[in-house]
Amino acid sequence: MDTSLVTTIIETLRTPVMFVVVLSIVVFIHEYGHFWVARRNGVYCEAFSIGFGPELFGWNDKHGTRWKVCLLPLGGYVKMFGMEDQPTDEATGEPREFTEQEKSVAFNEKTLGQRAAVVVAGPAANFILAIVVFAILAMAVGTPNSSSLVGEVVAESAAEEAGLAEGDRIIRVDGTQIATFEELTTAIRPRAGDELLITIDRGGNMLDVLATPKTRTIGSGDDVQTIGMLGVAAARDTAGPFVALWQGTHRTFDTTVQIFVVIGQIITGERSAKELGGPLSIAKWSGEVSQAGFFVFLNYIALISVNLGLINLFPIPVLDGGHLAMYAAEKVRGRPPGPRFQEYSLRIGLALILLLMVFVTWNDVMHHDVFGIGG
Repeated sequence: MDTSLVTTIIETLRTPVMFVVVLSIVVFIHEYGHFWVARRNGVYCEAFSIGFGPELFGWNDKHGTRWKVCLLPLGGYVKMFGMEDQPTDEATGEPREFTEQEKSVAFNEKTLGQRAAVVVAGPAANFILAIVVFAILAMAVGTPNSSSLVGEVVAESAAEEAGLAEGDRIIRVDGTQIATFEELTTAIRPRAGDELLITIDRGGNMLDVLATPKTRTIGSGDDVQTIGMLGVAAARDTAGPFVALWQGTHRTFDTTVQIFVVIGQIITGERSAKELGGPLSIAKWSGEVSQAGFFVFLNYIALISVNLGLINLFPIPVLDGGHLAMYAAEKVRGRPPGPRFQEYSLRIGLALILLLMVFVTWNDVMHHDVFGIGG
């Protein structure tokens, strides 16, 4: 087969395949959180599904749970006995009460605390996944060192052409003292195309080199900027397991805060809601980060996992947060909200989710010019 054809096929399939991989991983972890806590609270789980629609393949475990992969890989679910369906009489087809044996394994017969634990376990599993992934990255890749020590020289960059090497410490740029990587960036960005005298410390020896930062354009529309790029990356400090776990937790928390900040800016009008992305954006980035290396791909999975966990905690019926809101109302009232209230809440929640999906998908269509109508 023609090599160019094989390459074209691989590149064409990369984006949808990696989208399915990313989504399947974060959804599996989310649903497994529900499943694991449900099982430990005595709830019978009838099915664990990745995807929706017709089953492609599956198997039954020793507890009777059907594990399956379905045709449409756009989510997943755990079907728990007694969570939604009322049992029916086999002879008449009419609804009936749970038997004592069924009550012992039915979700809705569990205590309020047990039900809340099962529901919150899904988002919690996503946050745990992010913490673990960020911790792995902290141990394997490390975090950028704040000093002016060069950790990597980009190929064909101004730094490579000037003879800079990994391990060099940048001391001065055109006479300006440099102590941190942030100061180096500040000194280089406005000097695109200018020849600069850079003083470096190489193993205790002071050397002067000449470098001309290359020009790079960032931003779009009215926010286009031209900046200078030297082509060096900061040295990175790796961490031990305990420090890495702390760093992973801290980064997960920071990512969560950043999401709230963006949401707040959209609500106040500081940012446009058109920036919100949907499935097409996730698919696009999944394909791109998969080409940037394994650790970059891992980082992206962690970010998507935080987003999925947080979104599911929003108090919207249909989402986990909506169920938790119902349980909070049950705790205050001493009894669950009535069936009619729950039914209308679910309808409203489903409508909101569908509207949001339509909106972000339209944003995707416009941003990526899917049908040649984008701006």
